[in-house]
Amino acid sequence: MSTDITTIIFDLGGVLIDWNPRYVYRRIFDTEEKIDWFFENICTNEWNENQDAGRSLKEATEELVAKFPEFEKEVRAYYDKWEEMLGGPIAETVEILRLLKETKNYKIYALTNWSAETFPVALQRYDFLHWFDGRVVSGEEKMRKPFPEFYRIILDRYNLTPSQTLFIDDNLRNVNAAEEIGLHIIHYQSPSQLKHELEKLKLL
Repeated sequence: MSTDITTIIFDLGGVLIDWNPRYVYRRIFDTEEKIDWFFENICTNEWNENQDAGRSLKEATEELVAKFPEFEKEVRAYYDKWEEMLGGPIAETVEILRLLKETKNYKIYALTNWSAETFPVALQRYDFLHWFDGRVVSGEEKMRKPFPEFYRIILDRYNLTPSQTLFIDDNLRNVNAAEEIGLHIIHYQSPSQLKHELEKLKLL
């Protein structure tokens, strides 16, 4: 299979960039259980993904404040302090990206679920986001993983062949969706595991 791969697509958050809302909410709530409850019931993953799919941060925030006025301060903190959720690059994975880029054997792209309003912050902060041959950002497309249409945007835009494309993501739901439309996949769990998988495929 390795000789067939001409293209590698990276997810960003959780693979190349350490993003974790707990960095903010550990200063707001005094236990992990309270944070869990807040993310399960107020600022849920589904709510956040609507912003990744293009909804404005203001609209999303005001909707929740109206619904949960007793949590107004905590809700507003989500995007007011969003930059503090960025823990920095995952250096070992960035190094793997650099090694792959230096081989000049592959086209390398990014496919990310990310709000169009906050992505410019990451672009300014992380030089390696400019190493890609192309990027597709869900908030700009008004479409996100795991919907097949979102993967097809990157395939069509850059004329990629699924059977020659490897997709790397830390979210099992997202890699499964990629596999269903014919991409090769690596379910990212750690930099060392990713390096091992790439070596097994003779891509590194």
